[in-house]
Amino acid sequence: MLKGHQSWIFENKPNIKASATVVGPFEGRGPLAGDFDIIHGDSMLEEESWEKAEKILIEQAAKLAIEKAGLTKEQVHFHIGGDLMNQIISTTFAARTLSIPYLGVFGACSTSMESLALASALVNSGAAKFILAGTCSHNSSVEKQFRYPTEYGSQKPPTAQYTVTGAGAAIVSQEGEGPVTTSATIGRVIDMGITDPFNMGAAMAPAAVDTIQAHFRDLQIEPGYYDLIVTGDLGKVGYEIACKLFEKHNFPIHQTEYADCGMMIYDYDTQMVQAGASGCGCSAVVTYGHLLKRMQMGEIKRMLVVATGALLSPLSYQQGESIPCIAHAVAIESGGRI
Repeated sequence: MLKGHQSWIFENKPNIKASATVVGPFEGRGPLAGDFDIIHGDSMLEEESWEKAEKILIEQAAKLAIEKAGLTKEQVHFHIGGDLMNQIISTTFAARTLSIPYLGVFGACSTSMESLALASALVNSGAAKFILAGTCSHNSSVEKQFRYPTEYGSQKPPTAQYTVTGAGAAIVSQEGEGPVTTSATIGRVIDMGITDPFNMGAAMAPAAVDTIQAHFRDLQIEPGYYDLIVTGDLGKVGYEIACKLFEKHNFPIHQTEYADCGMMIYDYDTQMVQAGASGCGCSAVVTYGHLLKRMQMGEIKRMLVVATGALLSPLSYQQGESIPCIAHAVAIESGGRI
């Protein structure tokens, strides 16, 4: 199962039996709207706070993924997930509602692939038959916690990114007809000394590149093995830095298509999102919605999804700490098994 220094091979090819995505109204006006299961018309979701609305997002995505898999929640052995809120309260309070044995994880915006990697490892080992993996974020709750409340109306610099209001969840199974996970690479924490919370892309790009290089080093394959390598939420700034780092390290990223979820979910011409999208929900809804749909349509046979996360907190920022970052990668291939 262990391959190289920091990668896992999933010999039994855990199956993504079903996935579900739920987004807010702003995401519903973007170019990927047709690939999301539920689009809410009101970002409050008829709740009394942004945080309670965020909890509803992951609850709905989880319940829909279970339903699409043809299961009941009693058949799901474990629930793995987390989010950006302090003490991952959105996912934890949703886990209270779902009442599935729960493992809470925190990888910031890398949580989508962290949870999928752990779910795949457990299913691959036979420790579970069905696992729910997922994550969520809400623009207003995240902005309030990490930067300034939406009501404050602060001006943001060009390097800033727009947190996605959305949740993505998947059921990982021992068998099924959907796409399969074949390997995962667990990232290291990389800190380049950046302290600006409005420049997440620059902070996270080195971690993304480090994990991608480790994946190919451990598996001893070339980037051309995949039809697509997609990072989580680097946005324009981080994507450009990553491309320059690949060039500097002589890494042949040109062998394949390289894209970023943070540059895909919004329309730069009509939606004012500065450098692009971010948030736990970014890579989750793009992967579990748009990319898996492309895979099911035969447009992608193999892809490497590299979710990126900035591991800061309001406390660390207030104490003048720099921003440690991480990235986790999961390889997904079409052609499940029954």
